Amino acid sequence: MNKAVDISTKKLISLAPNNWAKWVTGIPDIVTGEILNTEFQWISRQSDVVIPAESPQYGKFLILNELQLRHTSEMPRRMRAYAALAEEKYKLQTYPVLINILKISNSEIPTSFASNFIGLRAIQDYRVINLWEVDVNIAFETPLPSLLPFVPILKGGENESTIREALRMLRADEQLNQLETVLAFFATFVLESTLVQEIMRWDMTVLRESPWYQEILREGQARGEAEGEARGEVRGIISSIETSLEAKFGSDGLELMSQISQISDLEQLKEILRRIVVANTIQELRNVL
Repeated sequence: MNKAVDISTKKLISLAPNNWAKWVTGIPDIVTGEILNTEFQWISRQSDVVIPAESPQYGKFLILNELQLRHTSEMPRRMRAYAALAEEKYKLQTYPVLINILKISNSEIPTSFASNFIGLRAIQDYRVINLWEVDVNIAFETPLPSLLPFVPILKGGENESTIREALRMLRADEQLNQLETVLAFFATFVLESTLVQEIMRWDMTVLRESPWYQEILREGQARGEAEGEARGEVRGIISSIETSLEAKFGSDGLELMSQISQISDLEQLKEILRRIVVANTIQELRNVL
């Protein structure tokens, strides 16, 4: 990712940590401290952010924020591990929160991890926030600038005037204007790319710098590296394409997978993934194929 554009989870939350903490916990008199280092002894991740917090009712504790582009079946076990590692390192109770950005299916998203092995139980509850269920007015009224880049996918945020207002607020603040590509990326999920281009006033190829597009691409590459061979990387990119098609076009998008899964050229697959970002219709993708 371009180092000049710091749009990490830590950056987003640090824009207004107190308001963020009030939103995710529902505690009105909460006060937060400086975001903590999350390089635990065994693992280190960029997508989780730990905030020290304090309230008259609960005293000192930690808020563990995990921001995910889309939910996966691995998340309950991962939330259990992160909460335990944070508590072990900082010796404080932890309030874990999972924030899911894109809706992939209508399946119910679990809010806890539970296992029972040879009579020994392990249970970890955590709060789940699905951005597609969050009222867009929260981003403007709280105010919660961390949510402004996600306005197009918030509940009620898909119309042009609301997206233009979010863009105006981002551009008006030097701390926020770097988040413009994030807003544009998610705007392509609800508006035609030509309209997004008009609103943003720049060429849509800029979207390739979006951290969320780059994350989708990296996921595919990481799967390939784990396989240790080029064929594995191809499978990883195909998996990312499938998830992106479903996120943007639903079941109609998945109909293209029978054709895409036959492609073995890595660069061609990467180009297809780029085209998904800016495509307005399924027919556009069919023409590319």
